[in-house]
Amino acid sequence: MKKFLTFLVAFVILNSVFGQTRRRQIYEQPRSNEGSVLLMNFSYGGQFPGADLGDRFGKNFLAGIGADYYTKNNWIIGLQGDFLFGKIVKTDVLANLKGETGFVYADDCGIADIKLRERGLHLSAHFGRVFAFSEANKRSGLRVTIGGGFLQHKIRIQDEPQVYVSSVSKSYRKGYDRLTNGFALSEFVGYQFIANNRLVNFSIGAEFIQGFTQGRRSFNFDTRSSGLDKRLDLLYGFRLTWTLPLFIGENPDEISY
Repeated sequence: MKKFLTFLVAFVILNSVFGQTRRRQIYEQPRSNEGSVLLMNFSYGGQFPGADLGDRFGKNFLAGIGADYYTKNNWIIGLQGDFLFGKIVKTDVLANLKGETGFVYADDCGIADIKLRERGLHLSAHFGRVFAFSEANKRSGLRVTIGGGFLQHKIRIQDEPQVYVSSVSKSYRKGYDRLTNGFALSEFVGYQFIANNRLVNFSIGAEFIQGFTQGRRSFNFDTRSSGLDKRLDLLYGFRLTWTLPLFIGENPDEISY
């Protein structure tokens, strides 16, 4: 047992020493950001609604993940998926369930603390180009992309697990959630930075989304009317993206993260 522990400690120490030496040799080699690159993107941002969406929700946030193929000539083609979330819901779909006091009452006659939240999803494919500002770094500059995809949003009914309200149980929530989705266009204009030494990589800019959507519930319980209305849902805001570049065609040991 002692021999095994001695061998294990020696192996860890030697591996650490040689690993640090190897990594130092790699990073001391001349490096560039040229060539084709696979960009793994992790995004966060804020958005403001417009048109029909502005009547239903206030500002929201997004968290997303995506991937771009970035050619050596600075053309971009990629995929993006975003989760949308917000706290401001302007349409009180539970108004018909509230008493004169303005509260929703549970089945045991207690007050139910029910909150309404915005939830959504945006999936898109896009293409565009980066226009370099200088010869010193040809992979960084003005990023312009356009895309098309799918936009969905709904009202989430968030209740207390300890209190039961049969009127908004899972079997009835579809009559209140205003589920809406459809085709959407998107545009992004901002700054893309890929460092020459590959250590700092990001993009930041403004994004615009136009959703040509339709309500997907045949009947809304609160209004007692059809929920199949066609809509124009607009979003505009900012997006900050941290980028992990994977340079294609290199020795995997020399890929910088």
